[in-house]
Amino acid sequence: MAKKKPRPKSKITTRSAISHSHARRAVTKRASSPAALQYIPWHTVPLEDLNPLLQRQFVVGQEIMLARVLLKKGCVVPEHSHHNEQLTYILEGALKFWIDGKEIVVNAGETLCIPSNMPHKAEALEDTIDLDVFAPPRADWINKTDQYLRRQK
Repeated sequence: MAKKKPRPKSKITTRSAISHSHARRAVTKRASSPAALQYIPWHTVPLEDLNPLLQRQFVVGQEIMLARVLLKKGCVVPEHSHHNEQLTYILEGALKFWIDGKEIVVNAGETLCIPSNMPHKAEALEDTIDLDVFAPPRADWINKTDQYLRRQK
């Protein structure tokens, strides 16, 4: 009878820098080993200033990404699309989306599910905090090549 191999012990990581480092590797190739457990309080994740009205933080897993996005009233996210599926959940405030030929206002406590490759634009109707989930992770965010968000408005 063959001996069972012991299961690897879980690793807990608390630093977002490690998460972002792992994210760069995960985006370029799928990890062949099991993912490490990550516990990451938001206050340990650096707040990235994209433009005067837009900030974000994100945490990346092997095949998923969670972003906390802070938008000041009047902030416009220009029309764009991406191959990543997106779930947007509004914690505070409201975002108006232009998507699929419609205008949709998503308020605090509401969710919008955006399919892959669907062009969309958004505007903060008031100061807003939203959580965005992407699958797979956004390589352009990780690699900081998301110039459409970095323009001064």
